[in-house]
Amino acid sequence: MSKLYLLPISVFLMFNFTFIGTYIAAVLQGHVVPTVPYISDAATYSPESCVFGQLISIGCVLLGITIYVRLRQIQEISLRHPDVQVAIGRINGSAFWVGMGSCLGVSIVGNFQETNVRPVHYVGAFLAFGLGTVYYWMQAYISYYVQPYVGSMVKAHVRLAIAAICTVFFIIVAVTGIISHILFNGTDPRKWYPSDGGWEYHVASSISEWIVATAFCFYILTFTDEFRLMQLDHPPVSSIAIYS
Repeated sequence: MSKLYLLPISVFLMFNFTFIGTYIAAVLQGHVVPTVPYISDAATYSPESCVFGQLISIGCVLLGITIYVRLRQIQEISLRHPDVQVAIGRINGSAFWVGMGSCLGVSIVGNFQETNVRPVHYVGAFLAFGLGTVYYWMQAYISYYVQPYVGSMVKAHVRLAIAAICTVFFIIVAVTGIISHILFNGTDPRKWYPSDGGWEYHVASSISEWIVATAFCFYILTFTDEFRLMQLDHPPVSSIAIYS
């Protein structure tokens, strides 16, 4: 399998196209006010919810493959350089499962709308943003030990900075989101006006969510150059059943 660098690029484009395209469609349909709604609020009603769910599912598959390729990349480096294996230990395998948990959370958010199954939607959001942030911290840690074999110190610093940004704004999303919903006294949270209460907290929470989502996409994009240098062979088949 060659041209693996297209995977992080595809993830970046797919998610950003989905978020922005769904928002524009929701505004044109009059389903949200043209301020700063939550990403999932713009995908509550059809046809936006249908398109959002389908594109997010495709994006999750691409993201899952990207996480797997990163796992294999670090495994190969660890086999060739024992010092890397000693430094990172089992964190590479743990990061893989944390990343896949985040990927599952994104899929849940995309397919369980807030208005239909709110508890499941919130669980998905926590998995997506929470585990995603943990995954990025783990990858930042790994990046410091795999360079100069792959990557660079500058890229490790960039990943560390993005992980810190995701952590700060994820906390802001959670805290201000809870406060805004407590203070909200309107009729439709997808059409939130200043007179509905909790407006400032709502704006802070929704903007923070957009920042976290965008930071997530840019983090994945940082794998592009490193994936350009590798090629992944198809899994070998150890035995084949012969049918007469």
